[in-house]
This record gives sequence, C-alpha cells and structure tokens, in this order.
Amino acid sequence: MTGCAGGPPAAANAQQPPAPPPAPAQPPAPTAPAPTVITPEQQADFARWLEGVRQEAQAQGISKATLDLALANVQELPRVIDLDRKQPEGTVTFATYADRVLTKDRIQRGRDMMRQNAALLAQVGAKYHVQPQYIVALWGLETNYGRVTGGFRIIDALATLAHDGRRPAYFRKELIQALRIVEEDKVDPATMKGSWAGAMGQVQFMPSAFFKFAQDFDGCGRRDIWTRTPDVLASAANYLSTVGWDAGTTWGREVTLPAKGLDAAAAAGLDKKRTLAEWAKAGVRSLDGKPLPARALSASLVIPDGPDGRAFLVYDNYRTIMNWNRSTYFATTVGLLADQLGAAP
Repeated sequence: MTGCAGGPPAAANAQQPPAPPPAPAQPPAPTAPAPTVITPEQQADFARWLEGVRQEAQAQGISKATLDLALANVQELPRVIDLDRKQPEGTVTFATYADRVLTKDRIQRGRDMMRQNAALLAQVGAKYHVQPQYIVALWGLETNYGRVTGGFRIIDALATLAHDGRRPAYFRKELIQALRIVEEDKVDPATMKGSWAGAMGQVQFMPSAFFKFAQDFDGCGRRDIWTRTPDVLASAANYLSTVGWDAGTTWGREVTLPAKGLDAAAAAGLDKKRTLAEWAKAGVRSLDGKPLPARALSASLVIPDGPDGRAFLVYDNYRTIMNWNRSTYFATTVGLLADQLGAAP
C-alpha cells in the first residue's frame, strides 16, 4: 500500500492562497575584466616603439651604454595596463580613510622615527626650514616610513604606460627622465623600483620630481631616495620648501562649527578665505571649544565629509602639501599625523 488510495489529506483540499509571482530575474553580477595578455604582435610593436624611445633618448644626450643597460630587458607589463584601466568602484568617506591611515601603529612608528632620526631631522629642518614632524608625516603617509615603496621596475612600468596608457605623452617624458636618472645617478635599473604608476622610492617621486627636488644630503655622490634615509628626508623637506612652505605657521586645525548662523557648505572651499577673526565672529571655535588663535592668518574651511562631518580651518601650508598630492584627504591626514608626531607622546 502506498497510502495514496484514500485521497489527499483534508488540509490539501482546503483553498490555497495563490502562489506568489516569480521573482524578477536579477541581472548577473558584473564580472571583472579578463587580465590583459600581451600577444606576440603587441610585443613586436612594443619593441619597435621602444627603439624610437632609444633614439629620442640618445638625441637628448643619454649614452648608448646607459640605454643598453636600462632597456636591455624591458617588458610591457600586463598588470600595469590593468591597473591603469581600472576604474574606482566607489567613494570612501574621509572618516573611513582617516581611520585606515591614522592607525596607532603608524603614529607610534612615526614617533619612533622622530626619535631615531632626531639629529638628522634637526639638520634637515634647519637647512630647508621645515618642521621635522611634517617631513616624517609625509614619509609615513607615502610609504609607511619606507616599508611599502612598490615592487614594479620603474623603467618597465613607465614604458608600459607610455606605450599603452591613457597619457602616453606624459609617461614618455617621465620615461626619458628615468633613463637620465640611470645615467646621472648611477641607479641600477633592476633595483630602481616603485609604484605601478612610476612613483619612486620612499618619497614616491616621479622622475621629473626627482630632478627638481631629490637631494644628496649625505654626500654619497648620488641622490638615493630608495635606501638612504638622509636623502629621503632631505628630499621631502626640499620639496615642501621649494613650493612655499612657511615654517612660522602650521597646516591648520580641526574646529567646531556653530549650530546656526554659518552656511558651512557655502563657506567651504580652498578658493575662499577669511581671517581667523572673521571665522571666530561667525562662531567657529577650536575643537576643544576654546576661541581660535588671535593671529593675523587667513584660513579656508575644509569639510571633507560635508557639514555634518569633521571640519578644518587650513592655512597656506595646507596648499603646499596639496602640491605634493592634490587630495584634501591626503593633505588633511598629513596635517593630523604631523600633529600627533609633534605632540608629546
């Protein structure tokens, strides 16, 4: 007996509610693009293109010996092409960014670097007129004090971007400058490494910035921003000094905004300045609730996450930091880290 002869159970004879309509089909999740593969034809085209670079470099005075050394094993890097084409997937708030960057480890390591290099930083600060905490903060934000400098061979990365990137003219010029570094500073191209975008060493200078700002502070005969701490710190300080750093002021300060009377969204922006006295009159106060300093300074209001987020009054030194990296997130966290490094632990 199967039990089916007596018919279905009573409950099955009751009126059933209509079945819900089928859920609409969901669009398939976007798939990541396939990694770039360099075909033999592309390799041949790259080799022909590289010969043009060689001729251009020689015409600019770079020796055949340098070019033979630097270009002997250059390859187009698929990973660099993929990274250059990758689009950002979303926007990170400043609050999230600051939490990721201003970690206890980074702050403590920065204080350790301040102590370990105190004499050197005093010399560098005196020569370039930049307070040591800002030098170390830039070092910390760029490469975590030299620990994360990038593992791409710079010549290969720049050649890839110049041949198959979004800004070929710009990267071709940077590639020629990188070849000049090999020639003039005797840098081994095999160890001349940095980011996929061509930024080099512990201060992440592009080759053109290297020639403008890199320093041979220890007198070793070459500007070594990869391994020699005196050159790293002096190069960072020289950059700030050259683009207008004022050692008599700070970068800015975190503030509190009044609940009424100030349209923060309208007042914010680096293109707008008011004196500290005018900001004070509008109800802006220091983060601890005290009045703003009574100094003859002009400041701009920066609110990275909008009027409901953290607020900062920033001075001209902040604009100097933005010459280094044109990001308010970066410039603000450099200032905040410098404050931590300059304060008593």
